Order: sequence, then structure tokens, then C-alpha cells
Amino acid sequence: MNIRSTPRVLAAASSALLALGAVTACSSDEVAGADPQRVDVVAAFYPLQFVSERVGGDAVTVVNLAKPGAEPHDLELNPGQVGQVSEAELVVYLKGFQPAVDEAVEQNGGDRVFDVTTVQPLLDAAAGGHDHDHGHEGEDGHSHEGEDGHEEEKKAEPAGEKDGAKDPHVWLDPTRLATIADKLAERLGTADPDRAADYTARATTLRTELEKLDAEFTQGLKTCQRREIVVSHTAFGYLTERYQLEQIGISGLSPENEPSPQRLAEVTEEAREHKATTIFFETLVSPKVAETIAKEVGAKTAVLDPIEGLSADNTGGDYFSVMRSNLETLRTALGCS
Repeated sequence: MNIRSTPRVLAAASSALLALGAVTACSSDEVAGADPQRVDVVAAFYPLQFVSERVGGDAVTVVNLAKPGAEPHDLELNPGQVGQVSEAELVVYLKGFQPAVDEAVEQNGGDRVFDVTTVQPLLDAAAGGHDHDHGHEGEDGHSHEGEDGHEEEKKAEPAGEKDGAKDPHVWLDPTRLATIADKLAERLGTADPDRAADYTARATTLRTELEKLDAEFTQGLKTCQRREIVVSHTAFGYLTERYQLEQIGISGLSPENEPSPQRLAEVTEEAREHKATTIFFETLVSPKVAETIAKEVGAKTAVLDPIEGLSADNTGGDYFSVMRSNLETLRTALGCS
């Protein structure tokens, strides 16, 4: 809808949005400014909600724009949520992950934003992925001439992958998430100087817990029969890079992109070659493609959660519990001792 056609249309549309925003706000307890003693934080999706709550403690009120059970990539904001972004004292988001949030931040965020990509530069989409070259492909990922002078056939890329694309799933490396927490504590301390030391202390506590989790993954995945994981979409580059695994992605960074028949055939071939016992899918995405490949190679399917959001039926779970569940699932699938 284009609301820029005339001043009259613009005024009418603005009034409607304000009215709807007021209704939405009044129907929720999560209203910016509801508690003047706390810093009002809007988090774009679950991992950022988690780290904001842990670092902020009882000094903050955190609203998550992405609801449990919803896939956060395609989040569309209602007028009430746009109002929350404009009224928040701090907006914690990851630029480039959710276009609707990027737009709202650009229009309404001002200097009240904390973009985690400024803390941890993102990996290229291919980083941590599977390089199945047999010695023929170059570092650029393109086919080159083989020993007989003929050009090798180029492998199909995961659907949706683009040159220069970045992997946003930085939170799957606990050490990177700890650094984000440290910087968030500094940002909260700037917004709320009287409690700056408290934010720093909580970030330090969280770092200790995340480093313990990192040690559990390092030890748990140290000795395994296989190191390749076949996943429904390439969300696990940070995890595979950190723990020296390789991901074979059926589709690219966006889980909605359908893989080509060529890509499905290649993944099936690689799964057989690496004797994969498990094809992974995730909680917020249909398992149908993973089930198809699993049936072809005689493997089973299991959930490997990229923790973009908690499932609607995950009561009491959090980042740590899901990560530890992922670790046990990986250990079983990879035959780790």
C-alpha cells in the first residue's frame, strides 16, 4: 500500500495507525514506559531477548518482537510493535536479519539502538560449511579445469545463497554471544549510568556460564566417528566453525527456499558417502525435505535447533537448555565417545 499519494490520505492513514497502535498497546502489559524504574528494551528475536534479560536483570523490561513458535526471518510488525520500537529506551537487533525490524529501526530507532553486528562481524554464508571438492574446486567455490583439461561440473549451491551473504546465527557460538553480552552491558550502562556496575557484573556471570557451555561442546564433540552434519538449512556455520564440524546444507540461509532437484541429489550422495545416520531439521520449519533425504539414505531425522526462537510448546526452556539438547543430539548422530 502506498500512503504517500496525498496529504489527506497520509493523515487518514496515520490516524488509523495511531488508533490501532493505541488499541494494541492497551491490550498488552508490555507497554514501553510501563515501569519508570526500569529500562525499556525491545529485542528483535529470542537470543537477543535472552541476553538482554540476563544482562539487564530486574533493571530492565524486555519485549520480544518475535513471538514463540513464529519464524523470525519473515517477521512483519504491527503498528503496536512499531510503536514499541519508537518508544523503547534501547532496541537490540541484528541488522540484515529481519527486514521489517531494520525498516522500523531506520525510521524510528534514532540513537537508541544496539546492533549486534557492530560487536561481532558476521561470517560469510559459506563459512563453516561443507567444501566437497575432491581437490578440484578453488577457494572461490567455483569449478576449475581438472587434470585432463576439461572443466569440472559445478556443484549446485544451496537454494537462496548469494555472493556476499552473511550468516546471522552468531549466537550459536557461545563465546561470541558472551562478547555481545559484554558490549550490551556497556550500552545499558550508558543508558542507565546509576546501574552500570550491575550490568557489567551480570554480563561477567553470563560469560562464565557461556564459557562453561563452550567447554562442554568442545569436550563432547572432541572424539566422534563423523564430523559432517546434514542440515535443513545452513544456519550452523558458527557452531561448525567453533567445534571443527562441517555442515552440508540442503537449502541456504533462508529455510523457506526450496532446494533444486540437483541439490537434493548431491546432498543425498554426500549423506551416503559420509554414512550419515541422521538428517537434521529444525523446530520452526517443515521436516518434509529432511525426511525425504533420510528415507533415501536409510537415516533417521532429528531436531537441531538454530534457536532463532523458542517453540510455542517449549515451557521453561531457554538458550542453555536448547544448546545442551543440541549437543546431546549431535553426540548421538556423530557417534561421539
